[in-house]
Amino acid sequence: MRRSKAFIPTSKEAPNDATLPSHIFLTRAGFIQQVAAGLYNYLPLAKRVIRKIENIINEEMAAIGAQEVELSFVTPAELWAESGRIEKFGKELLRFKDRKENLFVLGPTHEEMMVNMVRNRVTSYKQLPLHLYQIKTKFRDEARPRFGLMRGREFIMKDGYSFHADYDDMSREFDAVEAAYKRILERLGLEFRIVEADSGAIGGSGSKELMVLADSGEDTIAVCSECEYGANIEAAKRAGRSHIPQAPEEADFAKFYTPNVKTIEELAAFFKVDPYYTVKCVAKKCIYEDDEEIVLFFLRGCDNLQEVKAVNATDALDIVDVSEEELEAIGLVPGFIGPLDQDKAKHVIDEDLREATRMICGANEKDYHFVNVDMSILKDVAYYADIAEVNEGDICPVCQKGHLSFTKGIEVGHIFKLGTVYSEALKAEFLDENGKSKPFVMGTYGMGVSRLVAAVIEQHHDENGCIWTKTTAPYLINVMISNIKDEEQNAFGEEIYEKLQKAGVEVMLDDRKERFGFKMKDAELIGFPYTLIVGKELANGNVQIYERASKEKTTVAKEEAFDKLMEMIK
Repeated sequence: MRRSKAFIPTSKEAPNDATLPSHIFLTRAGFIQQVAAGLYNYLPLAKRVIRKIENIINEEMAAIGAQEVELSFVTPAELWAESGRIEKFGKELLRFKDRKENLFVLGPTHEEMMVNMVRNRVTSYKQLPLHLYQIKTKFRDEARPRFGLMRGREFIMKDGYSFHADYDDMSREFDAVEAAYKRILERLGLEFRIVEADSGAIGGSGSKELMVLADSGEDTIAVCSECEYGANIEAAKRAGRSHIPQAPEEADFAKFYTPNVKTIEELAAFFKVDPYYTVKCVAKKCIYEDDEEIVLFFLRGCDNLQEVKAVNATDALDIVDVSEEELEAIGLVPGFIGPLDQDKAKHVIDEDLREATRMICGANEKDYHFVNVDMSILKDVAYYADIAEVNEGDICPVCQKGHLSFTKGIEVGHIFKLGTVYSEALKAEFLDENGKSKPFVMGTYGMGVSRLVAAVIEQHHDENGCIWTKTTAPYLINVMISNIKDEEQNAFGEEIYEKLQKAGVEVMLDDRKERFGFKMKDAELIGFPYTLIVGKELANGNVQIYERASKEKTTVAKEEAFDKLMEMIK
């Protein structure tokens, strides 16, 4: 492609709302154009990157026997009603009616549509397993679309769905997809981690996320110092703590006068104990499909409530803050709420408190706390769940030797063990070897294609612009004629451009009548892996090869330039 003919509208100006490098540089380098909040046009360079990512995905999916299909972007709402997700998904699900008043949704994910395609068409265990996938535009009506392609409303996603006769076979396919996804990210040149995750609105018995490591990542992930364990903070667990503070002296259970001591910090200071030996109450209002209730979550004072875990523990659609007035209305005293009075609201107690002793907690009476509480007295009446967020330094739940630390990641893939959640709801069944009707056991596997475009730049950029990996670059080589009016430079540039093209190399010829400095800044902004500079040195028989990642310039004889470039791109 000749740069003089290419549609690459580069700019010095970044979008006003751009904070992430990918948003800034993809816009400035002429890859994307914003048309509305969370909606982007993909320009020619971006389309080339997207196609490369899609080709790698298609190759790896073919290697594990998955077949590509394409489902309608517009989905009948009745399918979402059948699965029970039409309300659970919330306002992110864009609903609309056609001229005949039929209700539809724009697909944010396609579990229902894929099950509908398979049901009544796959009827016997002999036709299983089956793995179908698509690469398709999706739409989620995000409340706050931001960060460019990282969190848009419209996005390109690869989503796959597998159908099995039993759970063992589904787990086998789950592992096969995990391995294929690892190969995809390795081929794209990305540093990543596979982590345990929460299944969210998709559902199922378990899931894993593929996280590209980047300081700008929205997700916090906990990783082990000794083994491969990693988990999104929403799902991270621990085997224990690296340090248990010294316990208070053993004494009798008693109610103690604690005037105006309402916070954990004040309570720990008042009794001169570590917050580990205090009980924190976090009051929330749980929102259900047709109801809501106040729920009291109890955990150690040194821990924080993990809200996704809290939602899962209560089967709520969402949890929101509750006011002091609402607590007082049901007979609770804010600042002094404890777990020993179970009558006024539903309680959920963190698992770590099940056998805790010598604890201090609210006495459900103004200005009073209980001391030396043995929490095990509640073990037969209380509801326990893992609701605490892990802390850095906690012991790994897998190897039980390493310690957890936090890092940031960008979620680019998510795979789920669905089980029969959707097949049962949509009555998608097959006959097993005994002629008995059973629901399909399913897995689902998503990968964000447009998000991967941004993730590459989040991990590979500098102050001057993009640094594409070899497998994602829109063009591998940029042949830059320094002075287009110089006949010798022009002739050599044209010659090596044609030679590279014939060799099947993706090459750009910068033949614009612009200054050298301007062209060089453009080349760095766009991020070509290699730029061949045909400049003044050509008079001495030499050209320069600029490597974008290392910023190194290598001088080579013009006769050796082609072979050197071919060696470098391999």
